[in-house]
Amino acid sequence: MKVTSKTFDLAGKTLTLETGRLATQASAAVLGRLGDTMVLTTVVASKKETTLDYFPLSVEYVERLYAGGRIKGSRWVKREGRPSDDAVLKRRLIDRSIRPLFPKEYKNDVQVVITVLSVDGENEPDILALITVSAALSISPIPWNGPVGAVRMGYVKNGDNGGEILVNPGGPEQDLSELDLVVTQIKNKTIMLEAGANQVPEEIIAEAIEKAHPQTKAIIDFIEEFTKEAGQKKIEVKPDTTLHEYVAKIEKNYKKEIEELVAARALAEGYSKDQDLLVEKIFSDEQVANPGESIEKKTIGKAVEKVFFKVIRTNTLTKSKRPDGRKLDEIRPIGIDIGVLPRTHGSAIFQRGDTQVLSIATLGASRLEQLIESAEGEEKKRYMHHYYFPPYSVGETGRMFGPGPREIGHGALAERALEAVIPSQDVFPYAIRVVSETLSSNGSTSMASTCGSTLALMDAGVPILKPVAGISIGRVQEGDDYKLITDILGLEDFSGDMDFKVAGTDSGVTAIQLDVKDAGLTVAQIKETFEMAKVARLFILEKMIAAIPSFRAEVSEYAPKISMLRIPVEKIGELIGPGGKVIKNIIATTGAQVDVEDDGSVSISGVNEDQVKAAVNWIQGLTREVTVGEIFQNAEVKRILPFGAFVEFLPGKEGMVHVSQMSTDFVNNPNDVVSIGQKVTARVIQIDDQGRINLSMLAEGEVKAQAPRSEQPHREFREKSMHPLSMQFQREQRTQKPFTRGPQRSKFKR
Repeated sequence: MKVTSKTFDLAGKTLTLETGRLATQASAAVLGRLGDTMVLTTVVASKKETTLDYFPLSVEYVERLYAGGRIKGSRWVKREGRPSDDAVLKRRLIDRSIRPLFPKEYKNDVQVVITVLSVDGENEPDILALITVSAALSISPIPWNGPVGAVRMGYVKNGDNGGEILVNPGGPEQDLSELDLVVTQIKNKTIMLEAGANQVPEEIIAEAIEKAHPQTKAIIDFIEEFTKEAGQKKIEVKPDTTLHEYVAKIEKNYKKEIEELVAARALAEGYSKDQDLLVEKIFSDEQVANPGESIEKKTIGKAVEKVFFKVIRTNTLTKSKRPDGRKLDEIRPIGIDIGVLPRTHGSAIFQRGDTQVLSIATLGASRLEQLIESAEGEEKKRYMHHYYFPPYSVGETGRMFGPGPREIGHGALAERALEAVIPSQDVFPYAIRVVSETLSSNGSTSMASTCGSTLALMDAGVPILKPVAGISIGRVQEGDDYKLITDILGLEDFSGDMDFKVAGTDSGVTAIQLDVKDAGLTVAQIKETFEMAKVARLFILEKMIAAIPSFRAEVSEYAPKISMLRIPVEKIGELIGPGGKVIKNIIATTGAQVDVEDDGSVSISGVNEDQVKAAVNWIQGLTREVTVGEIFQNAEVKRILPFGAFVEFLPGKEGMVHVSQMSTDFVNNPNDVVSIGQKVTARVIQIDDQGRINLSMLAEGEVKAQAPRSEQPHREFREKSMHPLSMQFQREQRTQKPFTRGPQRSKFKR
């Protein structure tokens, strides 16, 4: 194949696209490079059309640790396992960016595979992956109404002078950014949004989306030039004329039945028996009316659904009438119940109409943080949110495996929404996990889980900065005529053109997720959606604050008690001890768990305050700097030797009291003055070069009694020779009277 390569300047960085050299048997393959980040994207379409009712598109985002020069840390398994949550989220991001632009009639299997080959730690592979997918689909024979352009937008505050919106911020800039916004656009509309923000006002986010357009348009122009050189002829897609005929018949003859079905299905999100009965009726009528024709019940079922959705859309556009009778901006009744589970650390039920979510908060020691391994390195995640969507929540049966992509995506959205208000570890030294159990679903369970999780965290005593609420805004559009609707039902999600989720506090936005089913939104529509979502969000926040005005003053009695300390890095070895002896002794004696980080931060956790307090006192005493002259009350005698006693004056820290420092009277035997376990007052009188501490039981200014003259020389020698510094004394003696060898010894011979 002919190798085609083109370069483009993307926000000051060189973007390269190449095709024709790698994966030549795929329908199309594009190698993309941005900096030293490289991805290979392949697209393949099946030769035959499937019989499925939906478009069978699959996107795979493949991460290999070799991309970052890493080998998997597991001792036993070195091969990469199932996709990480991050890979699933990136795959969903790409899927949502390209799916709306496939023709509705196209039903061939399409598989997109993105393999991350190299990462440089500065240029994110997800944006490069989106661009290469757009290029691969554009040059492929697969019908697709692209290309799209994608950029990451950031926002950095400049003190009181406002802030600056950044295009594709690098690693250091992204660390300082208040906004992480991925924008996918066609030339004049926005197809997909995904954002996390630190309570950023809606106006700034709208401005960032608007400023993304020139960048994405330039990328689209670049891909179109690339397609002119390397593109293949597109497959033509023909409309299903039989389906359109049935749609016309049903609209004409069964309008009343469809209207009744809309009212019945407004109450549930899942399967409807009423719809099956209507399909059976129409099928029977067609068999009677056309006895010689071949009639497919499946085609009638598709036609019924199309007419069903068309009726909902028409009622919304022309009559401002929603399936459940609400006004366009009306929120369903809200129910809140706090502290519903007696033994969990925090729990709450949030209900909005028929959507009901139970959220549970669990607190743990910092060692329970999640360790995430990727090609870009390892990181720890202290706050985790997990979302579950069992079949019973929509009145259906089904097998329950691990979380699917949808559950991972909804959990990540709620996690991102709350991440901005989670207190720092210095303020609240806990690992935090929130689980949202969807009990009943009829529209926007992800935003319900955001609200419920806020309430559960407050019930658990987590000092969040502000409560967070979320809402989903829908849209129905025909031509230039459109209507926005607040708090969409499941039916409105299926029949509408978008699902625009916005979460935040009363100060600003913390998370955004936009999915569309058509050609996207204009900037004006996005701004209007933000205004509508803000009004709804503030209304929900009022309901939440009325139920629980502030977080609990104390954590649950069943939650572990945790304290954080920071010790000098040079004291870490002293705390751990040889072979971990010291830290193991602290854990065994106090019953508390002690975890030490390389930066000197120490986490102490226990089931009660007494355990934690004992361990804290021990560590503080062990690692504090002792100075000469300090006096310690209640020092405990631990060991007695012929020349003195070792006394523990701080937890885990001992010093020696020599016999000469035990009493003003002459002491011949230390056992005459002290006993094991006795509490004494000790004063620091010396700290030698090796850190050994000598203590005195004498008050400052007191003088020890002199021994009888006959005993003084012997006592002086004994004191010096038995003292811990005796090696120094012996060296002094050898210096004064050197030991001689050789010829000098001969005069002692007989």
